[in-house]
Amino acid sequence: MKIKKTDLEWKELLASQGAEPVAFEVTRHAATERPFSGRYETEWSAGEYHCICCGAKLFDASTKFDAGCGWPSFYKPENEKAIEERVDVSVGMKRVETVCAQCDAHLGHVFEDGPKPTGLRYCMNSASLLFKKKGP
Repeated sequence: MKIKKTDLEWKELLASQGAEPVAFEVTRHAATERPFSGRYETEWSAGEYHCICCGAKLFDASTKFDAGCGWPSFYKPENEKAIEERVDVSVGMKRVETVCAQCDAHLGHVFEDGPKPTGLRYCMNSASLLFKKKGP
């Protein structure tokens, strides 16, 4: 069952998580943070990336790579049920939007120009993620 909240409840939850100022607009209204502005774009520590809205595990840091695009990029999600994909034509071109399967938070988009083994690039907004570092 999907997690549903009011806008006020989402805003309060994001504030309690220490979310970036753009997190509500990104996660609930499919906005996009400016490239090279997110807190995780240059994060390379071992750990896990979770949905900032519901805590679902989305990506392992071992699947992150430097795509040079200005957003954290991963070649595969935690599992095939962690993320849902939707066709997005909002900017006049066809893209594939990614959302959290548990709470419908907008995460970013997936493109077919990533590295092996998948050939995919999950281009995510840092504002939609919560990083949990492993180790010291």
